[in-house]
Amino acid sequence: MDKLWAPWRLEYVADAGGQSSCVFCDEAAGVLGEASLVVARGEHAFVLLNKFPYASGHLMVAARKHVAELGELEPEAAAEIHHLTVAAIGALRDAYKPDAFNVGWNLGQVAGGSISGHLHQHVVPRWAGDTNFMPVLADVKVLPEHLLRTRDRLREALAD
Repeated sequence: MDKLWAPWRLEYVADAGGQSSCVFCDEAAGVLGEASLVVARGEHAFVLLNKFPYASGHLMVAARKHVAELGELEPEAAAEIHHLTVAAIGALRDAYKPDAFNVGWNLGQVAGGSISGHLHQHVVPRWAGDTNFMPVLADVKVLPEHLLRTRDRLREALAD
């Protein structure tokens, strides 16, 4: 296969990092409407899908407050991020039955943080034999489910 149809990538390629506002702040404020990828909200943090995922179900847990450093998090926000991460892993287990998870922070642009000004933790479901995490040049990533369907499945799983 020489081509893979992925129309949702055009927005990312066309923007090429030139976003003028913070997507996490927009999501926290609830201004994205039906385009929102938030699956659960807490008082100090929220869970949302990664718009450009490594695998189906790739979630992020973000602080509501725009801070860049772990040390800037209020204790209540740090505790809620942990709580929501545990809940997200449970929802992913129920909805997708992954074999394992990668969970972590990319603190700073050099560490891989493409939006390093707003703290967020990644939760990536993994399956035995998958090749979707950090593919090498020329590999192809295939996500079998549309993001909005993934959002709806995980909203339901987190609501239980």
